[in-house]
Amino acid sequence: MSSIDIAVERAPEGLIDATIYKRRRALFSLFFIIGLCMATWVSRTPDIRDSLSATTAEMGMVLFGLSLGSIIGVLSAAVLVRHFGTKPIVSFGVSSVVLSLSIMAVGASLSIALVVAAGLFAFGLGMATAEIALNIEGANVEQIIRRSVLTQLHGFFSFGTFLGAVCGIALTAMKFPVALHLLCAVGVGMVIAATALGHIRPGLGRRPVAGQGNSTAESPSLALHLKDVRLLLICILVLAIALAEGAASDWLPLLMVDGHGYSGAASSIVYAGFTAVMTIGRFAGSYFIERFGRDRVLRACLGLGVAGLAGVIFINHPILAGLAALLWGLGVSIGFPIGISAAGDTPNDPEARVSIASTAAYFAFLVGPPMLGFLGEHFGLRMAMTPVLAMLTIVFFLVPAVRSRSRT
Repeated sequence: MSSIDIAVERAPEGLIDATIYKRRRALFSLFFIIGLCMATWVSRTPDIRDSLSATTAEMGMVLFGLSLGSIIGVLSAAVLVRHFGTKPIVSFGVSSVVLSLSIMAVGASLSIALVVAAGLFAFGLGMATAEIALNIEGANVEQIIRRSVLTQLHGFFSFGTFLGAVCGIALTAMKFPVALHLLCAVGVGMVIAATALGHIRPGLGRRPVAGQGNSTAESPSLALHLKDVRLLLICILVLAIALAEGAASDWLPLLMVDGHGYSGAASSIVYAGFTAVMTIGRFAGSYFIERFGRDRVLRACLGLGVAGLAGVIFINHPILAGLAALLWGLGVSIGFPIGISAAGDTPNDPEARVSIASTAAYFAFLVGPPMLGFLGEHFGLRMAMTPVLAMLTIVFFLVPAVRSRSRT
């Protein structure tokens, strides 16, 4: 029996009524911070590139810092949670995300690409560790209140990216200094984090030290998970969707500037629209999932995502390409939380399965930025997105893997 199951069964009814919704709001706030910080630097990517005088390929290598930090974080997060519980991992991760913006600010001011890459490394490390732990927290809250929480958690992430993008649009149009913009986001993030972290439950996810048969019991379970065909299909599916979502997060502003002739401010508007439709899709997703099922909703969303990404790549009209980017955002909005929910849809060690699926998703963050940067340097950013389009098209046929097998 997992630690989450124990927590659900032993929680006193009065304690649930008194604290669980404060805890849920704290999780919403922390996901919001991560999204806000992410959109802050993404919306200023063209300005950061100009301050570094970097080519597309060089920016791909700078963004590799984000990928490297993310994959280290996701590979270590499960082990760290088992040793320390979710609360210290969430605290470390969120703090790293917020403070990394100050490192990027220094790098942009001094025009040193390595410092910006170091800031992105800290951001990726913090985001990966925090999100794994926050997803475990969200799953626990979801089981206690028996209502959808994970899609809403990711909805607040998207809401944060939307507000961050809107601020980025305004400040870019005002030619507000990049470094000062990043430092303002640091201040906001520190205030919200200091308030929210106190409501995270200590001890959740922590396992006893091996020695009483625990380690031998866990290893066969992990091996069985890795042999589960359904889980492997889910991993492929979330990898493709994460690649499509990450491609927009890393490259959409530059894609609209270099591929469709947008200005820096106009590209930020498109990115803000992308994040807005993702936010709407995630907040509305719970209703549609409960009404129609995970597989039907995901199939419809993937169809929209394929159509939207194809439009961005092949349509030459700038306005139509911008509208297609909105379909792209709506299409990938709930794929990742649906995949995580499907991976954990089992009483047999759901935390391990969620960790495996999350690792597959973050692998996309490792290979995505440098691969797309390399392709963009040689073929242009629009054509560099064709492998992403191909993967979305392929996983459209893997949707039955997410069908619920334990819920009506």
